[in-house]
Amino acid sequence: VRLVESGGGSVQAGGSLTLSCEASGPTASAHYLAWFHQAPGKERQFVATSSWSGDRIYAYHVKDRFTIPSHLAENWSSLQMSGLKPEDTGLYYCAAGRVLGRRSIEDYEYWGQGTQVTVSS
Repeated sequence: VRLVESGGGSVQAGGSLTLSCEASGPTASAHYLAWFHQAPGKERQFVATSSWSGDRIYAYHVKDRFTIPSHLAENWSSLQMSGLKPEDTGLYYCAAGRVLGRRSIEDYEYWGQGTQVTVSS
């Protein structure tokens, strides 16, 4: 499975960005897509994931600010981020795994290259 993220950028605190992830490959549709965030000098952490049937799971600290849209094309994911804070700065990775709802990086087999989000205060 190949994953390609897009949509990162620089915004001021309180601003919004939308990230996208396209999955390709013969087994792409057999995987759930998730988003992880890696702040500078910190470990990669779970942000959100979704199923093709509409399930959405969010990390507590983004639950009221980030959204995975309800209608997604097959093998696509999107992360709508609003109310961005400086601590949201870092690389955002799209990941593919076979079990819905997992929050550990060890549960994901495939990773994108990451897209940079920078939030200034």
